[in-house]
Amino acid sequence: MSALYLAQDPTLADFGKDPWWLVLGKIVFAFVFGLLATLLGVWFERRVVGYMQVRPGPNQVGPFGLLQTLADGLKMAFKEDILPRAADKVVYFFAPTISVICAVTALSVVPFGPMVSIFGHWTPLQVTDVPVAVLVLLACSSMGIYGIVLGGWASGSTYPLLGGLRSSAQMISYEVAMGLSIVAVFMTAGTMSTSGIVAAQANGTQLSIGDLPAPGWYAILLLPSFIIFFISTVGETNRAPFDLPEAESELVAGFMTEYSSLKFALFMLSEYVSMVTMSAVTTTLFLGGWRAPAPITTFWAGANSGWWPMLWFFGKVLILVFVFVWLRGTLPRLRYDQFMRFGWKVLLPINLVWILVLSGLRSIEDWQSRDRLLATAIGAGVLLLVTLFWPSRRQERKPTVQEQVNSRPHGSFPLPPMDLQVPPSPRTKRVVAEREPANIAGSDSREV
Repeated sequence: MSALYLAQDPTLADFGKDPWWLVLGKIVFAFVFGLLATLLGVWFERRVVGYMQVRPGPNQVGPFGLLQTLADGLKMAFKEDILPRAADKVVYFFAPTISVICAVTALSVVPFGPMVSIFGHWTPLQVTDVPVAVLVLLACSSMGIYGIVLGGWASGSTYPLLGGLRSSAQMISYEVAMGLSIVAVFMTAGTMSTSGIVAAQANGTQLSIGDLPAPGWYAILLLPSFIIFFISTVGETNRAPFDLPEAESELVAGFMTEYSSLKFALFMLSEYVSMVTMSAVTTTLFLGGWRAPAPITTFWAGANSGWWPMLWFFGKVLILVFVFVWLRGTLPRLRYDQFMRFGWKVLLPINLVWILVLSGLRSIEDWQSRDRLLATAIGAGVLLLVTLFWPSRRQERKPTVQEQVNSRPHGSFPLPPMDLQVPPSPRTKRVVAEREPANIAGSDSREV
């Protein structure tokens, strides 16, 4: 009976019953997890990118270079803290902390495991859960934008302001795509509770086309939503190839140009905290949360019991962090116009069409198998016809160089030569003569 209870999924009724010391312990655990994952994430990224570029990476400070991040943190702490003269001192000081606090707060509604026994108290491995926990995650992600925008504005300089404006446009744009991709999860799971979403992925659902069992992970069942959500998280966390707010070649580090010492370190670490947090959120929403993959559960019945689920959860988070690093080491940075066009003209329409298709499939779940198959075939045919006959934008014929020259209005500026050959000036007389060797008269003359 106890083993069965250990493998039980927590519900909303299981929260709010813990003693104060247990609640405090969970909060400290979530904070320490975010902090240690961030410190190890910096080392992990440098080691993985070094391996991809056939170089060692950090390997001097500590075993395997594990203490290199700590050494870098101490170095930043002892650097001179410069305050710009035109900066808003209060906002300039609190802006870096906003980004870090919002990223860590999101971990409070992420389930790390099932019900376990801690000093005789049955409690879920989660700080708290509410009926709209996913909205709490979106709220924390949206509040993190204020740290970057306020940091760029409070610096009192032009370059940070440009970086803050670019970041606000970028993060708000991809926040829309991220929110729409989670709608499919709500529709399938029937709840916004994070623990409820993990429980809904425990067993395979039934496909609406037939009676075939579908995989439980929403990353497979809702593949378009998973792809769009992960792309949006990369853009939301300002990671390459979407690291446009701090593009060093364009904006001199963007919104954090005027920051130094620990404030700069907080901004830099907030990126890694957000990366780890969004990996944990992606694991919860699409990869089954703390539940073990199917090959493990087939031959090990107790894989989802006790403290073992934390191992599966951390393993999934580590894989997603590796994908973040992999993208940085392989893809070049996009142009800003390409990035915004991709978010608004590609991800958003695909998301809306996918939600419409999923809504149609959910609405015909109560029909008979033959009727569902017929309705699905008709819908797929209509979608195929619309895709084939959708009017495409015709490419306008580009005028030739001579046509462009002829269309210039009277009195325009002088036109440079189009063949890149400068004609001789008519006012000068060109004298063409062969050069003869210069000789010096004398007995010992020689050719120079």
